[in-house]
Order: sequence, then C-alpha cells, then structure tokens
Amino acid sequence: MLKVGITGGIGSGKSVVCRLFALLGIPVYDSDRRARELMNTSAPLMEGIRSIFGQESYCNGELDRRAVAREAFSDRTLLDRLNALVHPAVMEDFGEWTIGQKGPYVLLESAILFESGLERHIDLSIRVDAPPALRLERVVERDGATPGQVARRMANQSDAPHPSDFVIDNSGGALLWPQVLAIDNALRKRDLSDQEIP
Repeated sequence: MLKVGITGGIGSGKSVVCRLFALLGIPVYDSDRRARELMNTSAPLMEGIRSIFGQESYCNGELDRRAVAREAFSDRTLLDRLNALVHPAVMEDFGEWTIGQKGPYVLLESAILFESGLERHIDLSIRVDAPPALRLERVVERDGATPGQVARRMANQSDAPHPSDFVIDNSGGALLWPQVLAIDNALRKRDLSDQEIP
C-alpha cells in the first residue's frame, strides 16, 4: 500500500486538509494524537519520559502535558531527548496501524515529518503551505494562546520547505477541495500503475 506523508508548519491547515482526504475514504494516521496516546499507554515510553522530566511529569497515570511542554519548548536539549523517545515509538505504531488499513493509499500526518525521520517510512509527501503571519493568527485564535507562545512553538519547527511531491496552497487564495481532489486522483493512478499485472 502506498504511504503518503502530509506535513506543514503549525497553523498551516494540515488537519483540515486531512479531513478532506478522509471524506474521500482515505485512512489518516494522526501522529500527534497517537504520540499523546502512546505517552499515556506505553510503559517503556512513560518510563523514559519520567527519566527526563521526573516522576512529577505524570499525575494519576496521565502525562502532565502542559508542564512537560513548558519545559521541553524552553530547552532544546530536553525537547530533543523527548523526541528521541517518542518518534521511534510513533514509527513502530504507524507500521502496525498501516497493516490493518484498506484503500489505495494511507496518509501519515505530521508537522515534523522530515525532522522526526518519519519520511523514511513513506513513499511520497504532501506539504501544506501558508504564510507564517497567517499561521500564527490561526493558532492564536484556535488555541487561545498568546502570539509569543505560538511564535516559540513555531520556532521549534523548521520553516525551510522540504522538497515534496505535492504542495497545497492554504493561504486563502485558492480553494482546498480542488487541490485535494487533484492530488487524490494522481495518487490513485500512481497506486494502480505501481501494481504488478499478473
């Protein structure tokens, strides 16, 4: 099965685009959501997080996400150590999830697809683009965060555009649906052309 990564900076609109693909029957693996779940269910991962952030990083068996995020996003070394634990767990989980899916292809949604090494597990990639100022505005409105808080989160993601097989413009100047339909059509043809004829 064809594995397609979809990426873009915070506030670019990846999740909106993924919902459109889901309407077309495409399975979507949300790496951020699964990472959060794994940090509360995987014993080795939980122990690793405690070793970095202390026993108080969990309260009643649940990760104190705000406290850990506050520490991680203020210290790049801590963030790198956390990512070194979480990313391999997510890669393994994605591989297991893919086995049970049906369809012409699956999508792997990740804001840090290339930075995390997840691109090694995909065949093609889609990048969702939007200007930084618009992305910041969207996240402030969505999360109720301050512009400074959002700017710090954005700073932890690379703004350098990685080479991608497809690019979706979500700056407001072009409709999303036609772009998604065109990419879906191309991916379905790619999947059929890659199948061997008996």
